[in-house]
Amino acid sequence: MSKGIFPGRLFALSLLTLIFNSGNSQVVISQPVRVMFYNVENLFDIYNDSLTDDNEFLPDGLMRWNLTRYNKKINSLYKTIIAAGEWDPPAVIAFCEIENRKVLEDLIYGTYLSKFNYSIIHEESPDRRGIDVCLIYRKKIAEIICYSYWIPAKIKRKEFNTRSVLYAKLLINADTIHLIVNHWPSRRGGVLASENFRLQIASMVREKVDSIVKINPSGERIIILGDFNATPDDQAINSLISSNESTNSMINLSDRLDEKGLGTYRYMGTWEMIDQVIVSKGLLSDKEGIYTEPNLLRIFKPDFLLKKDPKYPGYSPFSTYRGYKYQGGFSDHLPVILDLKVR
Repeated sequence: MSKGIFPGRLFALSLLTLIFNSGNSQVVISQPVRVMFYNVENLFDIYNDSLTDDNEFLPDGLMRWNLTRYNKKINSLYKTIIAAGEWDPPAVIAFCEIENRKVLEDLIYGTYLSKFNYSIIHEESPDRRGIDVCLIYRKKIAEIICYSYWIPAKIKRKEFNTRSVLYAKLLINADTIHLIVNHWPSRRGGVLASENFRLQIASMVREKVDSIVKINPSGERIIILGDFNATPDDQAINSLISSNESTNSMINLSDRLDEKGLGTYRYMGTWEMIDQVIVSKGLLSDKEGIYTEPNLLRIFKPDFLLKKDPKYPGYSPFSTYRGYKYQGGFSDHLPVILDLKVR
């Protein structure tokens, strides 16, 4: 495990070379741009939403979720984000298990993150519990061209009761990045139904990727990331990556970490690599502008995000709850970080 909370802070102060134009215009970046994904484990506010099943996370609910615990959670997430950026927080952060826009506003406006001028992309999903996928981005570094939320066309909206997929088209420097954020249904409840949803979501994302690549077969920069509730060898993940066209190849950068026995989530003492990052071949091979490399994906796991597992040997993510017991941690998942370089 890494030592200390904020390693390399002096280096991080010079991580970005920023050339300001004027006003709120975007900056030109000559050093790495950091993208982060984090399943934050049930970031609910303390208020009842009559349209969703959030009753567990109310002051009188099963989890005894109250303002003190909520504020601690917000501050814990802030601490994680600052540490992940080594005092210069990531340019783009995608989340899942966010209840609503309010909790994002409390995070980026009610903490020291307010210094970094983040903006929000969020939309309520069809999920029964009301947890959503979303992202925040630093407006000085990234510009949003457009975004939308997707559900499979073959599933009727009233029957789709899981998270929609977020697509965002970003501009960093003069380069376009297509970001696709996922939170697929879990395999651990209603397996047959969830598997059908997962395969249909994977097929939808694959079709959308093919449409994007048709515009620029050799050079589109695409990042698919999220909590897939599946390991890299899962059928749905393989169907997402595979394509009949060589120019449409998607590369799962998480394979390398999975092969080493690493993971972002620990189930019955075994690490699982379910929070993954998949990129287009173009993002790996571009000769100029934004690009990345397989070794630039890593799991962020400082000591403070881990806790000795009381049941199994070793350490697990220091979660907010263990079952129904409150332990005041961060999340039951570890974040993943991908650095984008410029040449």
